[in-house]
Amino acid sequence: MLLIHCPYCQEDRPEPEFVHAAEAHIDRPPDMASLTDEALAQFLFLRDNPKGITFERWRHVHGCARFFNAVRDTHTDRFLLTYKAGEAKPDVVEAANGNAKGAG
Repeated sequence: MLLIHCPYCQEDRPEPEFVHAAEAHIDRPPDMASLTDEALAQFLFLRDNPKGITFERWRHVHGCARFFNAVRDTHTDRFLLTYKAGEAKPDVVEAANGNAKGAG
């Protein structure tokens, strides 16, 4: 069973307790009203889908109900690191080596 570390609860919990909430660290355009339809569609719907290391948002719906971010390897489905929403994007090399908090 895949376990995910919740950085708020400080526990490793089974995946069915969580919901994937898309790519993390997406910057909102400063003036949404001035976007063209194409630019708005790009912002709302088009995301990266890399094979390898990715930064994602998750929500612990059957626990604390809070959103958090995770660094996950999509090739192996291994979570390298989880961290609280609002924290800075971690160094990928450090996360890949499992040296950061929440690695599991």
